[in-house]
Amino acid sequence: MSNQRHSYRVECLDCGLRTRFHPLDLACPNCGSEWRTARYDLELAAEVFRTQLRERNFDLWRYAELLPLSGRPAFSMGEGGTPLFPAHNLGMMIGIPNLLIKDERQGPTASFKDRQAALTIAALKEAEITEAVVASTGNVAIAFSAYCARAGIKLWAFLTSLVPPAKMHEVALYGTQVVKLTSTYDQAKQLAGDFAKSRGLYLDRGGRSITAIEAMKTVAFEMAEQLGRAEDFAGSETPTGFAAPDWYVQAVSGGLGPLGVMKGFAELREMGLIDRGPAIACIQSAGCSPMVEAWKRGDAQATPVESPSTYISTLSTGDPGRHYELLRAGMLGGAGGAMESVTDEEAFKAMHLAAKMEGLSIEPATAVAFAGLIKLARQGVIRPDQVVVVNCTGHTMPIEEELLGEDWAQALVVPEAAFPERPREGLLAALQVDQRRVQDILIVDDNEDSRRLIRRILQAQGRFEVREVQNGPAALTEARRKRPDLVILDLMMPEMDGFTVLDHLRTQPETANTPVIVITAKELTQHEIRRLEGQIARLMTKGEFLGEDLIGEIGKALR
Repeated sequence: MSNQRHSYRVECLDCGLRTRFHPLDLACPNCGSEWRTARYDLELAAEVFRTQLRERNFDLWRYAELLPLSGRPAFSMGEGGTPLFPAHNLGMMIGIPNLLIKDERQGPTASFKDRQAALTIAALKEAEITEAVVASTGNVAIAFSAYCARAGIKLWAFLTSLVPPAKMHEVALYGTQVVKLTSTYDQAKQLAGDFAKSRGLYLDRGGRSITAIEAMKTVAFEMAEQLGRAEDFAGSETPTGFAAPDWYVQAVSGGLGPLGVMKGFAELREMGLIDRGPAIACIQSAGCSPMVEAWKRGDAQATPVESPSTYISTLSTGDPGRHYELLRAGMLGGAGGAMESVTDEEAFKAMHLAAKMEGLSIEPATAVAFAGLIKLARQGVIRPDQVVVVNCTGHTMPIEEELLGEDWAQALVVPEAAFPERPREGLLAALQVDQRRVQDILIVDDNEDSRRLIRRILQAQGRFEVREVQNGPAALTEARRKRPDLVILDLMMPEMDGFTVLDHLRTQPETANTPVIVITAKELTQHEIRRLEGQIARLMTKGEFLGEDLIGEIGKALR
């Protein structure tokens, strides 16, 4: 990956002047603007992307022709190349069957900030810079600390006191000099900037840093490759081997990630590898959502939030500055998009859903993206027929007991008398006593995916015994064998539909009063609705309920 044919320049976004790139050059020498972008030989890059990519390692550095660096650094830790996989259960639950997860938790420090740190530190190393400064709400400082340690660069990290202690400890573990501030994040950025300027040090400036945007665009390159491969996803391979989703969803604080992704898709489009980019959904915490508020008002500039009010401190950028203007311009001038906010409570609920439905342990900031996705799907902004990718970054930090609730585990006190004589029987007896509170639910649905989703929702509560059958006759046999406390019934089944099953249940003395919740994808006629009246506890539509909705209706039916 030599740079003999690899040329790039830095272009000022305000006056258009093109200059060479150096990490310590902070502004345009012509007009003084700090907002610049990297430009490349896209004709050369397009040829390489078409003919050579598949021979390279699937990591960040495979896109060398479109990165501001001479070649692959010696201290790589496997950054980039993260998986993209379907979220079947969550997608079915919210009515978005083509929902995909871009799992950035698989980076060296478990966040997509590894890309930013890897490229930035590589550029600093190439420029023989030995000391740097960052201001961070957590993940940036962790990623930069790891790469600085590996590259032999001294790092100063300015962190607010709201950063979770576990993250702050990890930053210090790498040998970074931590400056802990009782301030807002925006104040921390100002102090870090003053400190770096006074000592002539490199300062990471988010979207104003060339390497930050260039690193984040590799998320777009990877998604486009993964979506364009027939071996990874259903359908035939696209002619170019690249494809874009309909939507890209990400939680944002300052907006760096989506800005990079937009640039990546724009370059792919200019190279003729895709014909369109995705709509972008930027999700913010309601307690600090200056971009969302400006977007909904139709304002060209965001009004800063001086006092963020959210427990999710990693998303507490009160002043997005020009980041919002660039995002808004890119969204309005491209495939469109949306900006939405969610409450902390909605984010915490989404954490539960991601873990219980998909096995994804995510931090609250990423949960904001999932909560926003659910909101946009319910609003009809994101349609069921569209392909949606959610950026999943950052692993769960230690969780407070209050977040999980009182019944998150079953506690057993094992008496000393149980040992050593027959301890197994003593423990099993204790468990069996507890199981008396468990209620029996029979799922009747011919669709295996639907049964799996409903079963998973119930199992996640830990207090239901779940049985399932795939047709009407089997349902009647199973109900006679053991009367269920409740039946969850699909209407559209071959051989014997749900209406007939319901009629039989109501004519049998043992199940005449058993509550039934109907869950169906069918749009019912008025005649069919009247047929169900007085016979069922609740009618719910597939794809339009969440786990908490189903559990709530089950609770009502069983009371």
